[in-house]
Amino acid sequence: MRGIREPTAVPPTTILIIPAFNEAERVGAVVQAVRAQGLGLDVVVVDDGSTDKTASVARAAGATVISHPYNLGYGCALHTGYCHAWRAGYQRLLQMDADGQHDPTMLVRLVEALDRGSDVALGSRYVADGAPPSSAAKRIATRLFAAIASRWTGMRITDPTSGFQGLSRRALECVVNDGFPEDYPDTDVLVEHHRAGLKLTEVPVRMHARAGGLSMHRGARIAYYGYKMLLTLMLLPVRRPTPLRARDTVARCS
Repeated sequence: MRGIREPTAVPPTTILIIPAFNEAERVGAVVQAVRAQGLGLDVVVVDDGSTDKTASVARAAGATVISHPYNLGYGCALHTGYCHAWRAGYQRLLQMDADGQHDPTMLVRLVEALDRGSDVALGSRYVADGAPPSSAAKRIATRLFAAIASRWTGMRITDPTSGFQGLSRRALECVVNDGFPEDYPDTDVLVEHHRAGLKLTEVPVRMHARAGGLSMHRGARIAYYGYKMLLTLMLLPVRRPTPLRARDTVARCS
């Protein structure tokens, strides 16, 4: 993102980013469950132009809320959270969804992976048994892109579409730029992290079936996701940073 500079003050806490779109019925319980873990996280909900009471419910539950004026997409919501965390000087960032799929008790596993030196801690529902049910199309897409991500990174990746992650400051530096995907930041971002020399680790986590709402991987969107992701991955070897990015921001990611 243009104009981003390293801040002078660095808070000692870790930030948790929760992108949310029309999740008023679920986000409050998610925020409360996170706060109950006692991890000392600064919880920020990025309200992506919701038309319900997502923002007010999240704020009432104890989260800081950043609101988009209208719906921009999951990737844009994450990117807003990343840029906020970068500018505020956070050294580590966790991210999870607002729909109740990601178990807040698993956050400590992401923190522990970062403590051990990982730059990207990827929460995987497939490392251990007990993954929630999903459609056949989504299972096929997950296996395809898991194979691609594993080949690109040289390590076994089982859950490349997981939004349950932890990022170090170095990894955060690689995503605060204008090239971050605005819709589906999944396998391509993991590959970019690997190309930047960052350490990736998969962490076994427990996930649940959606408590409600609509999945962004549904219906015809799965076909579009597959097309878009394959095209993006094919272009990665020739992709170059835009000259509009600040040099110090993209040095590690170019």
